[in-house]
Amino acid sequence: MRLLWPLLAGAALFLGSCPGEPLTSIAREDLFSLDIGRMEDQVALYSLEGDRGVARMDFAMRDGLFYIADGKGEKIVRYNSYGDLLFMIYNEETNPPPLSLRPMEAGEVVTRWALSYPLRSPGKITVDSRKHIFVEEYLPPERHGYDAEHKALLDNIILHFDAEGRFVEYLGQEGIGGSPFPRISGVYTSVGDELAVVCRFASLWQIYWYDTEGTLLFLVQLQNTAIPVPPDREGIIPSVDTIAVAPDERKLYLKVDYYRDTYDESTNTRSGNEPDSSIIWIMNVEDGLYTGTVEAPFFEYTFTENNRKVGVKMFYSLLGIIKNRRIFLSFPVETGYALLILDSDAPEQRRGFIRVDPEELQFNAFDLSGEGILSALLVNDWDVKLVWWRIDKFIGELSP
Repeated sequence: MRLLWPLLAGAALFLGSCPGEPLTSIAREDLFSLDIGRMEDQVALYSLEGDRGVARMDFAMRDGLFYIADGKGEKIVRYNSYGDLLFMIYNEETNPPPLSLRPMEAGEVVTRWALSYPLRSPGKITVDSRKHIFVEEYLPPERHGYDAEHKALLDNIILHFDAEGRFVEYLGQEGIGGSPFPRISGVYTSVGDELAVVCRFASLWQIYWYDTEGTLLFLVQLQNTAIPVPPDREGIIPSVDTIAVAPDERKLYLKVDYYRDTYDESTNTRSGNEPDSSIIWIMNVEDGLYTGTVEAPFFEYTFTENNRKVGVKMFYSLLGIIKNRRIFLSFPVETGYALLILDSDAPEQRRGFIRVDPEELQFNAFDLSGEGILSALLVNDWDVKLVWWRIDKFIGELSP
């Protein structure tokens, strides 16, 4: 899962390998909308004081159900694809009592319910095949830790709730009840409902991999000084864009962008840098060895400056991985995003375009299911829309 923000306005749509050929538009389906507010069927995108700072919100789609972690609302809600609110986990000290949901009592069978839990600021969220929920949670200051070696604040844990929304346990670095995590950049469920937590220090990345019982199976460390570089390219500077997790294998996908210094010919001094290449490295979690690479092409576009056309090459962003080693990348363009779909095992490439209207860019969150359904939470001035694109149909049946 990955948050995307508009970076390029007014760009004409061009294919990287076939300039001038328009991208294929993928049909969008608007599912339902939610009002902005603090009631149970609303999203508290802003604080009670009306603060419109950076929203702390994420969502996950699993089997047609939408799970929204509402950080400023201090709650987690689940909807079906028709927009029916099914249950809510909420902080009763900061939320009004639910009107349309009943409290769940022990042994009672209900179809729509609410459960109280003292959530503070839920963030990144993922859901496994059992419909168990794993969500990032900020700790209060008195529970913060500090990693002196890496000079990092440790202030996050992962809360685990079962399919009914009942609290199970919390996970830290060592597993159940462990010490807090540093900054979390991604939370994923993978093969066999195993959980992966991707964390970022200033000097390295750490990926924690747990089984369904919360036992730490693997810890992968990637130092900034050990970012892989192709042996045939000298003088390039690596930068990790994203580390994503495969949904059906114990594999990590590291997208590394490479830059090359540029020099002023008249003075022979360094003037900056320019994109050189972008490579996705596939790592086996069990032994930390790289098992393959996929080179991602540039997104290319043109614009007019001083009555002449200028061509620009830009890096795609890694959107996520789906089953059977398909890689999804994206680039923001006028009125939406350009998509590039790569196959790890073949030279196949598919390109498309998804529409996101300019007024829906107050905030975007995207979720890519293992089957290839791309969902989005889109915010305008008045409401929050849940939409999806059936990219699984666009790319056809996935090859085994």
